[in-house]
Amino acid sequence: MASELRSRPFWRAVFAEFLATAALVALGIGSTLRWGRADGSVDVVRVSLAFGLAVATLVQCVGHVSGGHLNPAVTFGLLVGCRLSAPRALLYMVAQVSGALAASGLLYGLTPAVQRGSLGLNSLGPGVTHAQGFGVEVLITFALVLCVLASTDSRRRDVGGSLPLAVGFAVALGHLFAINFTGCSMNPARSFAPAVLTRNFKDHWVF
Repeated sequence: MASELRSRPFWRAVFAEFLATAALVALGIGSTLRWGRADGSVDVVRVSLAFGLAVATLVQCVGHVSGGHLNPAVTFGLLVGCRLSAPRALLYMVAQVSGALAASGLLYGLTPAVQRGSLGLNSLGPGVTHAQGFGVEVLITFALVLCVLASTDSRRRDVGGSLPLAVGFAVALGHLFAINFTGCSMNPARSFAPAVLTRNFKDHWVF
């Protein structure tokens, strides 16, 4: 454990998680901004593709360095599955949240105030109860973590195709399904950052 913390590749991996999560949040939340939409409506397909393609691209970029988690929920799932150590999981999560905060702050500063809206803040859809929203988030996050665990299972010999693309598809599919329910989080870091920037933690526990 101590030797891991002293190794250069370990800290390179932590930094990769910071950068990749920052890029994901900037690109994903950037797609939710209200350019040209006075009613603040969200283009579900555009947002779904933005998050899915961003995840696929970034996992391809940093997967060989850190594993390309980009998400505390994925890191926690891999920790529970005994795929990484507790110190690595903890520092990955810190890096992911820090990256998300940095990206949200940058996006906040770069975007004209009239176009920011809620900065991609997750919120419950009309008529969606807390229990329903929580259930939807559990379902889509479980599907994502299951995809990651199944696609990286070293005991399988039948896995083909592209891992980054599979994970990106899982993220896009989750967004297509859940945006109208909760705005689709799937990622605690992605939800926490805009909540901090907008100082709005209403119903935040759901995400």
